[in-house]
Amino acid sequence: MKKINVAILCGGKSAEHEVSLHSAKNIFAAIDKKKYNTILIGIDKKGNWLINNRSLLLNSNDPKKIKINPKSEKIILVPGEKPKIFYLTKKSFGISLDVIFPILHGTFGEDGSIQGFLKMLDVPFAGAGVLGSAVGMDKVVMKQLLKEAEIPVGKFLAFNASDKLDFQAIGKQLGLPFFIKPANLGSSVGISKVRNKKEFQEAVQDAFQYDSKIIIEEFIQGREIECAVLGNDKPNASLPGEVIPTHDFYSYEAKYLDENGATMKIPTELSKKAISEIQELAVKTFKVLSCEGMGRVDFFLKSNGEILVNEINTLPGFTSISMYPKLWQASGLKYEKLIDKLIQLAIERHKKEKKLKINY
Repeated sequence: MKKINVAILCGGKSAEHEVSLHSAKNIFAAIDKKKYNTILIGIDKKGNWLINNRSLLLNSNDPKKIKINPKSEKIILVPGEKPKIFYLTKKSFGISLDVIFPILHGTFGEDGSIQGFLKMLDVPFAGAGVLGSAVGMDKVVMKQLLKEAEIPVGKFLAFNASDKLDFQAIGKQLGLPFFIKPANLGSSVGISKVRNKKEFQEAVQDAFQYDSKIIIEEFIQGREIECAVLGNDKPNASLPGEVIPTHDFYSYEAKYLDENGATMKIPTELSKKAISEIQELAVKTFKVLSCEGMGRVDFFLKSNGEILVNEINTLPGFTSISMYPKLWQASGLKYEKLIDKLIQLAIERHKKEKKLKINY
């Protein structure tokens, strides 16, 4: 059987650059080498696309120091019947690509930007498409759509950089403490828990460093439950897991840098009714937000049994401590098989889209 050429795309011009590199490293190590020829492509923080057949990633065992090898070769992707990789600095034949696995967390990678580019290249790619990625990334639009679909979410307010923010008025509407987040970012970057006016001013300033729009959410006392979703038209949900942070909240450091930043219960202890309700809400959220391929839906489970959707992550982490692959492992799908399934879903969607008429 002829091997499928898969490019894993990582890095990017994002605050989540290093997390992406770790995810790519894990996917590269786990992918079935008998079935796939795997090419690792890195996008550095300046936007250069790079390839290195010997070692693209430096300090790969250190989550704080991992980086793309600056001595790597610059490349371009050229569209055609089959997109190809060409080196910029030397003459060579193009390397044909069958599928791209973008694992670019955050801005330009998870917001529909790269998905639009890959769609223009006419190449199958893993994960959500342009719309699902953009909607899933924008927490304000996402929550507005979930409310419209009568999916339970917590109270929230949205502000632009030009708006005047009144701490007293916001506290009156949401109560204290509350959370301030950039509207378009992930991995808990730029998120602050606010208890007083001083923290409020610092949190607003911090969040606006990452986006021109912020979301302010009520603090919800409850268990943090996560559920993985996999599929295109007929998605399935994993068993739910639970995150118990040892930090004040599930911050960037707790997620990616501190191995003891949180305790994970996978699967977690819940009643059959609660498991069923969480799985149904996860799939409904996935569909309402036009997602495909993969997604991790995060919930709050209150002591009275009420379940609220917090958000969806359309390109969840694939690091050694990431919830998405661990949830599927607990549900009977091994890491290697999960990667294979996501690639096959990408090919399946692309074949379906190719059947659509483009001429009238």
